[in-house]
Amino acid sequence: MDDVDFRFMDFKEIIENLIVKGNSPSIHEAIDRLFMDIANINRESMAEMQDAQVEEMAVNLWNWAVTRRVGLVISEEQKAKLQHVACKLVCMCEDSAVSEEAIQKQILMNMKTGKGWLDVGNAVTADEFFQVAIAGLEQLYVRLMQRSSTEAHVAMQKIAVERDLFKVLSYQAESAVAQGDFQRASACVLRCKDVLMRVPKKTRYLHILCYNFGVETYKQNKYEESSFWLSQSYDIGKMEKNSIGPEMLAKVLRLLATAYLDWDDREYYDKALSAINLANKEHSHPAGLFLKMKILLKGEIANEELLEAVMETLHLDASLDVCLNIAKLLMDHDRESVGFYFLKIICEHFKSSENIGKALLLHIDMLLERKEELLAKEKIEEIIVGHQTGRQLTTELVGCLHDILWKKAARSFEVHNYPDALQWYCYSLRLYASDQMDLDLAKLQRNMAACYLHLKQLDKAKVAVAEAEQRDPTNIFTQFYVFKIAVLEGNSDRALQAITSLENLLTAEEPEENNLLTDRGSTVMLLSLAAQFALEHGQQIVAGKALEYLAQYSEDPQQVLTALKCLFRLVLPKVSQMPESENKKKEMDRLLTCLNIALLKLAQFFDGKASTSDSRTNEAHWFRKIAWNLAVQCDKDPVTMREFFMLSYKLSQFCPSDQVILIAQKTCLLMAAAVDLEQGRKASTTFQQTRLLNRALEQIHKCRDIWNLLKETGDFSNDPCETLLLLYEFEVKAKMNDPFLDSFLESVWELPHLESKTFETIASLAMEMPACYPSIALKALKRALLLHKRKESIDVLKYSKCMHNLINLLVPERVLSAELCPLEEVWGYFEDALHLISHTEGYPETEILWLMVKSWNIGIFMYGSSKYVSAEKWCSLALRFLDHLGSLRRSYEIQVRREMAWVDGMTRAAAGFYRGSQWDSTLLD
Repeated sequence: MDDVDFRFMDFKEIIENLIVKGNSPSIHEAIDRLFMDIANINRESMAEMQDAQVEEMAVNLWNWAVTRRVGLVISEEQKAKLQHVACKLVCMCEDSAVSEEAIQKQILMNMKTGKGWLDVGNAVTADEFFQVAIAGLEQLYVRLMQRSSTEAHVAMQKIAVERDLFKVLSYQAESAVAQGDFQRASACVLRCKDVLMRVPKKTRYLHILCYNFGVETYKQNKYEESSFWLSQSYDIGKMEKNSIGPEMLAKVLRLLATAYLDWDDREYYDKALSAINLANKEHSHPAGLFLKMKILLKGEIANEELLEAVMETLHLDASLDVCLNIAKLLMDHDRESVGFYFLKIICEHFKSSENIGKALLLHIDMLLERKEELLAKEKIEEIIVGHQTGRQLTTELVGCLHDILWKKAARSFEVHNYPDALQWYCYSLRLYASDQMDLDLAKLQRNMAACYLHLKQLDKAKVAVAEAEQRDPTNIFTQFYVFKIAVLEGNSDRALQAITSLENLLTAEEPEENNLLTDRGSTVMLLSLAAQFALEHGQQIVAGKALEYLAQYSEDPQQVLTALKCLFRLVLPKVSQMPESENKKKEMDRLLTCLNIALLKLAQFFDGKASTSDSRTNEAHWFRKIAWNLAVQCDKDPVTMREFFMLSYKLSQFCPSDQVILIAQKTCLLMAAAVDLEQGRKASTTFQQTRLLNRALEQIHKCRDIWNLLKETGDFSNDPCETLLLLYEFEVKAKMNDPFLDSFLESVWELPHLESKTFETIASLAMEMPACYPSIALKALKRALLLHKRKESIDVLKYSKCMHNLINLLVPERVLSAELCPLEEVWGYFEDALHLISHTEGYPETEILWLMVKSWNIGIFMYGSSKYVSAEKWCSLALRFLDHLGSLRRSYEIQVRREMAWVDGMTRAAAGFYRGSQWDSTLLD
């Protein structure tokens, strides 16, 4: 159906379209529009319509509202609004008051419209329609009286009018009660009551109405009004006992007595007692008997009179439950002598009942509450013996007796009276069959074990725990007591097994369902207690395992950190003394896991924000130092060392960034980067090497940021950090074949503070596989050599090594080519070395030998290339180096001079006659 837009229609069009197309989505808007407009509609505004047309439209709207409400298309409030509109339209018609039928229609519509508003909670609007209905009834009454011919006809018409009058008055009473107008409501009800003689069928309705008024006002603590309505309800109910039974009348009277009691138990005591006596006379009910005792206890009645009233309940065949409730009520009001006597009478009176155990249990409970323990124990013994010899209690009552006994035992346990607690638990144990498998029995055995442990009776405790384990082995508390027994016996293996069982129960995907507390929090609590218990009894290994699980599973960050600190204090001294072994590696891995947990929990504390708590910062400092110390101990295991240094760095991020922390962070990152570089050198695959080098580069960048901050805090000119970062980054970029390596080095060459060692390292890294950058290596070595020469006192050892590497790079072993090797440049380096050797002591003889051999071999290479002058020059240079050899000179001198003479002769001969011929020559090693 197409939607209908009611916004641009007039009043009449809306009604017509609403009736024709009533399922429109905008139906609610149309109803609200009609309801708002009717206040501004009068007969003149609808002058083009006849009264009959207006009335027909109103009736159609009324009927549509009723049928649509039945179909749940509209709500009760919307129905009331439509009836409101229809009723107003009918009342506008000038001919509406002409006929009796029209008046009756108006009365009916006003009554129903008022009731509709009353049902949706709009009592004020409802009153307007009720008033119109009353006026219509008065008008109808006059009309009827004027045309009635006989007295019988008058009486019949009068009854018809009064029936509707009764209905309207009852509605008005409801409206008045809803508005809190007691005077108007009571006046309406009293008028209804006067009409009842002529409409007796309405007696039950008015009786129920007054009762409901009484209940409603009682709930509002309006006891005076409630008592009036309940009194009226009872009076009206007595008028029609055929339709209103004694049960209902007694119910009204019991509430009336309660209202009096709550209103003022002193002033209205007699009225309350009279009402409840009358109620019990009408119909005996457990609630009435109990209420009577409650009222009597409010007065200052003597025990003798009270006992007489109590005994009356037995004569009225009150049930066992009622009698027991009365006995308990007597006890609660300190009428113990009457209460205990009545309990005795009850036990005798109901001795053949299968539920007599209820009375016995209440007797025991009352005795225990009043510290009459000896008498209570006698009763308990009586019940247990009877239960074991045929007079068995029901399952429910056995459970109740267990509850009583356990509560008493628990109270004794709380005050450290363990023998007494055991006695109560033993009573409970006797109620179980020997072969009974019950989880509560396992709990009982655990509770007994706890008492035995406090009494230092280890053997008995062990037996009780064994029984509990047999019945409920997967219970966390069972395993906890197994653990305690094992610790007390010094059985570390069994204790560790119990701790592991606790951990398994904690991680079980589907824990067994039972009535015991097996939630995660309880298990964590037991792990904490287990650790404490083990420490108290010197079981450090066991305590360590409990602390480890506690830290792993507790959701309380502070508890986790405390457990970890305790664990580290236990384990660290032992780990520090362990030799390098697989066991030490396992312990280090364990501590690494624990530190990761500490990091996680500290992160929860800080949650990305700086902490203002000194205790939190101190925790971070403590774990940071532990991670640092463990890293230092892992010098034989660089991978683990790196993990500890990185943990120390991460933990330090929760500490204030002062100079000490910045230095620590810098060192941690440097060490971690160094390890990654070393592992990268050893990597077996390209992928693994790339991963390690990238990770190292990330740490280098972080470290450089920290280093820049650190330099602002003081003088660190002697700190090698910047040089190390430079070398580390160069190595990463070189090994990863970084295309921007040269641009990176441009700034490096300009740095003024770099030492020769740094350049030598750059040269070495430039040629270390998979890197191969000979030009960079040469440039670095030349700078290193220059720095060596600039020093006032040359370190000949370092100089010789640098010179060796430079020459070796310029003239590689077994690779000689005049095109590849710049021999003039190389000659200069040989001359520099020879000059230093000539003027300085301490040049390593092996290096002099190497220079001699190197220059000789170059000479031989020149000779082989028919460059005889160059050959003589290089070989002569070799002889000059030979002159500076010490102990090695004799072994090389004869050979070199013989070869030199041969070369000299061959050179002259070749120059004159045999140029271009091949000659045998000797390379020196």
